[in-house]
Amino acid sequence: MNSIAVLVISCPCAMGLATPTAVMVGVGRLARKGILVKGGQTVETFASIRQFIFDKTGTLTTGQFEVDSVDYRGNDREEIQQVIAELELHSSHPIAESLLAHFPQNGNGEPAFVSIVETKGLGMEARDKKGQLWRLGSQRILREPNANSVHSLYLTRDEELLATIDLRDHLKPDAGSTIRYLKEKGMNIVLLSGDRLSKTRQVAEELGVEQYYAEQLPDQKLEVVEKLSAQLPTAMVGDGINDAPALAKATLGVSLSNASQAAIQSAQIILLNGNLQRLADAVAISKATLQTIKGNLFWAFAYNVVAIPIAAFGFLNPMWGALFMAFSDVVVIGNSIRLKYRRLH
Repeated sequence: MNSIAVLVISCPCAMGLATPTAVMVGVGRLARKGILVKGGQTVETFASIRQFIFDKTGTLTTGQFEVDSVDYRGNDREEIQQVIAELELHSSHPIAESLLAHFPQNGNGEPAFVSIVETKGLGMEARDKKGQLWRLGSQRILREPNANSVHSLYLTRDEELLATIDLRDHLKPDAGSTIRYLKEKGMNIVLLSGDRLSKTRQVAEELGVEQYYAEQLPDQKLEVVEKLSAQLPTAMVGDGINDAPALAKATLGVSLSNASQAAIQSAQIILLNGNLQRLADAVAISKATLQTIKGNLFWAFAYNVVAIPIAAFGFLNPMWGALFMAFSDVVVIGNSIRLKYRRLH
């Protein structure tokens, strides 16, 4: 009878339920908050994150660029506008949509270019029927790049500068509050951008971020993420095609639902509607889920540690043992369900 009582009491159901029930409730609460998670393990991993790397354009900023000014440098305005429109028509960068809205194609005549290529991190490159090479992109396309560049985009023909374009972008309304919340939770925040140094520094200062990397090509972003991930468990938050490799390389990738398909496929957590405030919710719920798992395991182990010796010494009837064993399952499940209604800050 004592042996039967021990076997009944030591049934590992409670320990087997401790993790999956908590994860199930946690994932459900994340989904109600507009946070999609790929796999239950992601919730536990996210709870251990100590560092966040943010892409700038389209993640912390709206990505809805406005053309501030255009300097045609005495060249034919109509030709330059048509060239920019035709080049950006073949671009996947967020800037392209804004430029096309400002420089609409006139739709007259045949295409000016025989080939158009987009190089990630550099810009657009095309060759016309005369063999002339046109480029539209960052200061890296210039013959002598200037680290203190003040313009957003440059248009060149056979390395001759024809025009410069200045763009402006705005921070998302919830970017500041999200960064502040993460810093209050002891997270290290890093800004990683392919944009020019002056613009990246300005955004970093507005958000109170001390560590930032500017003018990074996709392969350079990958190196930075790899280096930082080796130091601390790191989540990379990005939305562009250029960010996809970095999202996959980080401990965990976080993307926005309005991001590129490549970024969404590379990420383990998706924030719906591009709402950054949901990142704070994800951190709070993930940590609460991990605490619930630990609480469940504690009670499951503590129950066995106390009850098994009592049963072994003959102080517990197998019938009572069965009742107490079932009660332990109820405690674990109830503690997990409590996560659904628990108030989180």
